[in-house]
Amino acid sequence: MSAVAEKASGDYLASSDALVSRITAVRLSLRPSEQRVAAYVLGQPNRVAHMAIAELAEAVGVTDPTIARFCQALGFTGYKAFKVALAKSLATGVPYIHTDVSAQDSCADVIAKVFDRSIATLIALRNQVDPKVFERAADAIAGARRVEFYGVGNSGVVAMDAQHKFFLLGMHTVAYNDPHWQVQSAALLTPEDVVVAISRTGRTRDMIQTCDLAQRAGATVIVITERASQLAKLADIALAVDVDEDPDVYSPMVGRLAQLALVDALAVAVALKRGPELQATLRRAKETLVAKREKEGDMLTPLTLAARSRWI
Repeated sequence: MSAVAEKASGDYLASSDALVSRITAVRLSLRPSEQRVAAYVLGQPNRVAHMAIAELAEAVGVTDPTIARFCQALGFTGYKAFKVALAKSLATGVPYIHTDVSAQDSCADVIAKVFDRSIATLIALRNQVDPKVFERAADAIAGARRVEFYGVGNSGVVAMDAQHKFFLLGMHTVAYNDPHWQVQSAALLTPEDVVVAISRTGRTRDMIQTCDLAQRAGATVIVITERASQLAKLADIALAVDVDEDPDVYSPMVGRLAQLALVDALAVAVALKRGPELQATLRRAKETLVAKREKEGDMLTPLTLAARSRWI
């Protein structure tokens, strides 16, 4: 086998399972013309898998060399190797749905599109996460004196969810979604502390400033954000969440789901690292909730509810 053929084979084996994820990850770092190619491929991957290079160039409105540069930017020797990997990626059965819900869609269409997009996003994220980087993050959190979670907007909601999960692990945690609180708290951290900053785009100025302050204070900064963002480049440990979603649309959803899933995985990993003694802590927390629940067999009738309401 020639060196070129070996390289093409390597491209195929290394890239087929997460090709769409990789395109999403590098999209913002490409030239504008190559970004148009990326957008077209993400929008119509099944069609592109059967197109010649000239057909794709004409459909996007670029030249053949632009298509070739796009493929090379992804690590392929050329368009042929790229198409082989794309076909293999689509053959895995992952429902890469990149179409938005329209006003003409039925409720059945909405259910299918939203659920399929969410499932595809989580599978893509699973393929993106680097286990070694993930373990570094889990080790840092498990050994921290204090863990602070920062986020704004939708990411602020994820930060609060993260704080709740790690609080139940018996850790000293807090979540801030106000930029003023974030910068003040970050400036007071120590080298024994960890910040987990959550940002969909990684371009929020306040978040970048806050993480810079935390690093100057000596804290370890972990970020959950886009791979190519300024925030990711600043961080001590960057957990990439590259999601093909317009951050300017009202209430973006799949990005938040990806962040939540990654936080869940971190919480489980940290719980395992903290050892068997954590089970006693979790048991005590669970026992405090038992008394607040209705006993099995109890019936809440309108009469009992009315009686209880006098004491609420």
